[in-house]
Amino acid sequence: MLDSMAPPADTRIAIMFAGVAVVLLTGILFGRIAKTVRQPLVIGEITAGIMLGPSLMGQFPGNPTKQLFPGDVRPLLSAVAQIGVILFMFSVGWEFERKLIRKHLTAAAGVSLMSVALAFGLGVAAASVLYPRHDSVDGHHVSALAFSVFLGAAMSVTAFPVLARILSDHRMAGTRIGTLAMASAAVDDVLAWCMLAYVSALVTSDGDPSELGTIALRSAVYVALMFAAVRPLLRALVARLTGAEQWRTLLGVLCAGALLSAWATTWIGIHAIFGAFLFGFVTPREPAERLVEHVRRPLEHLSLILLPVFFIVTGLGVDIGGLHGTQYLELALIILVACAGKIVGAAAPARLAGMTWRETGTLGLLMNTRGLTELIILNAAVGLGVLDGQMFTMMVLMALVTTALAGPLLPRGEALERLRERPAELVPARSPG
Repeated sequence: MLDSMAPPADTRIAIMFAGVAVVLLTGILFGRIAKTVRQPLVIGEITAGIMLGPSLMGQFPGNPTKQLFPGDVRPLLSAVAQIGVILFMFSVGWEFERKLIRKHLTAAAGVSLMSVALAFGLGVAAASVLYPRHDSVDGHHVSALAFSVFLGAAMSVTAFPVLARILSDHRMAGTRIGTLAMASAAVDDVLAWCMLAYVSALVTSDGDPSELGTIALRSAVYVALMFAAVRPLLRALVARLTGAEQWRTLLGVLCAGALLSAWATTWIGIHAIFGAFLFGFVTPREPAERLVEHVRRPLEHLSLILLPVFFIVTGLGVDIGGLHGTQYLELALIILVACAGKIVGAAAPARLAGMTWRETGTLGLLMNTRGLTELIILNAAVGLGVLDGQMFTMMVLMALVTTALAGPLLPRGEALERLRERPAELVPARSPG
């Protein structure tokens, strides 16, 4: 029997419209504030999502958060947010710089592997301290292995799209340090996605070795089909539709493909974001200029509407007021481990490659940015039942802090000009003099 107290469907949808409108306007406001303090737009949007949630607006009399985003409307917001995330991950895979990695593979691999290894190791070590107090989510026991691997993966990620925006805003994209950071972040993201895929399979299989093997086999078949069958089909389809200038059809087909690929990986037993990313990765990039103008830019504009909804869905799960003394110590540990793993892990191999101390410090700060990519991973972990509310809040705050650090600490003035004077080509590895 339907709940007689539940508002009609039309009313819920209307409330959702009002909520989305508030999200968009608040995101614009906080985004402008972020830019004035040398921060990427995503910092303002994440902050807006947190402010609209229980951490701030929910503390006012009458709980405006509950009025604007009632419980029966939140599933609708979550559905809209997931579509935004899927299309964003498709864009990330499509724009993945394979040529950049190939060109600077040796230097990027050194920086990436070291930063990921150190960050992952420190994350697993921190998990041994944090796990006893966060080993249960909504009454369900969380596997120590899943918790540890997830925390290591979350510490290892670098937000490739946010990093690209930071380099552009600070006019560092053409520098040697910017080139190395982009190439290393690309490798980082692939490794982090692989680790998260393992966590996803581990949780889905509930630790059963046979079920885990089944998921691994399905995943291998899926990846093989994407490269052996889907990629050539997409190449032929893109060539035909671009030749006929059927841009709307092409955009619709690619969006549908990303959603179907996301469904396939969910059925396999790993998260939907992997399907969207891999579909983007195998999508042709040529003819580049025409695809950017007629397909990628419209897709980016669509994401500008949908992703802010993802930020508010994230913000609704962040309750800073729910943290107390012990959790603040845990938060300090999480931030310390996150910064040490990426900054030291990236700086050490860069110094061995002959970079100056200023360059190595700058590279470490850039590799420490986590931004939107981290939020996607955290929301995936919540959906898998790996994180409780307090851990989720602390990890979101860590993502915010590590991303915000780059703005005020990156070189300016003469120091920045000296970095720009360095050629973009990466030097061979040698012992620093």
